[in-house]
Amino acid sequence: MEWPVVDPGELAWIDAEAMREIDRLMVDEVGIVLLQMMENAGRSLAAVVRREVEPSAVLVLAGPGGNGGGGLVAARHLANAGIDVLVVLSADRGRFGEVPAHQLGIIDRLGVDVVESDDARQVEVGRADAVVDAMVGYSLRGELRGPAASLADSVNAGGAHVVSLDVPSGLPADGGAVGLVVDAAATVTLCLPKIGLRGRREVGRLFVADISVPASIVAAVTDDLAPPFDRGPILSIG
Repeated sequence: MEWPVVDPGELAWIDAEAMREIDRLMVDEVGIVLLQMMENAGRSLAAVVRREVEPSAVLVLAGPGGNGGGGLVAARHLANAGIDVLVVLSADRGRFGEVPAHQLGIIDRLGVDVVESDDARQVEVGRADAVVDAMVGYSLRGELRGPAASLADSVNAGGAHVVSLDVPSGLPADGGAVGLVVDAAATVTLCLPKIGLRGRREVGRLFVADISVPASIVAAVTDDLAPPFDRGPILSIG
């Protein structure tokens, strides 16, 4: 079964500032909080990984922000489906925000294996059928550093089938010059595609997933309509 396809011209392509405003309006005016949006994002990410790769073992690289929280939700859904999941943290636990830390606590209680950031450089990426890249999203500042950079290097060198959440880690959502970027086979962007994704080889096959943002919020920020999610909650941007 193929994913519903949407033409790139049917969509508003947004920058990081617009996405931040959408997130703010979702919380302040609609009452849909980050935890709920994160659950939708992670479920969609897991669905793409399962259909695109059909893996038996998945490595989930999770950062300390909202992107990492979405990756941890995906890790939970994949583990619940009977897939062998290993979570690798790209930052110390103490740096995790409140909501991502909540997701990490669930992972711990479920008994999913977690590798701490201090040991991230020792992870053998090639042992997994798929790698979920959820280290850094649209909030990227500067280039990848520390364990995140080491993991990106390992992923790129290992030739793994990578599915990135929102943007491949290291790729600026607003476009422009780039340094080290995770080389993804597919990217599941959220709500609307980010302008930095357009035409980038590192993005791979591009999907857009519904995180329950109503069309009125999209229109308030972009003067455009939301993607045609009536065709399905996950669309392939053709």
